[in-house]
Amino acid sequence: MFIQTQNTPNPNSLKFIPGKNVSNIGSIEFTKKEETKNELLRNILSINGVKSIFLGEDFLSVNKENNIDWEDIKHIVISLINDFYDDGNKAILENIEQNSENQEYKEIEKKIVKILETKIKPAVAKDGGDIKFIEFKNGVVKVQLQGSCVGCPSSTMTLKQGVQNLLMHYIPDVKQVEAI
Repeated sequence: MFIQTQNTPNPNSLKFIPGKNVSNIGSIEFTKKEETKNELLRNILSINGVKSIFLGEDFLSVNKENNIDWEDIKHIVISLINDFYDDGNKAILENIEQNSENQEYKEIEKKIVKILETKIKPAVAKDGGDIKFIEFKNGVVKVQLQGSCVGCPSSTMTLKQGVQNLLMHYIPDVKQVEAI
């Protein structure tokens, strides 16, 4: 099996593309090995210098500490992913491991979420990241950046010039977007 890697705008994040299903439950991020029972994710999070793992439908992004070189950990991650799929596993995550909040959104929040899902998420997923809606209050949309977006030097510009401008264009009540 050949695992492709792809650089992201964040120098501390690398996108791994196994050519197979990664997450069948949607995008999800893990920052501590205690957050999951999945052996592959626990092993990757145990690698010295790995800060977090973000899983998308067909990729995973690994974020590392600034002082660690990719050449020191990249081959370990690839080996662990290969072993996982070689053991006959079909996807890294096939069912929900965390408690998911089932929220009822107001009409304006539904519009915000729809724009995030259809116009913004696909673009940030290409770079190995994700954006999640947190809340809308007093004209301010709060979002959580995940995966490669966390700590990315260009994430502030993307957030303000991309996400904020797009939401303000479609929803005049939106005045500002902030990452938490």
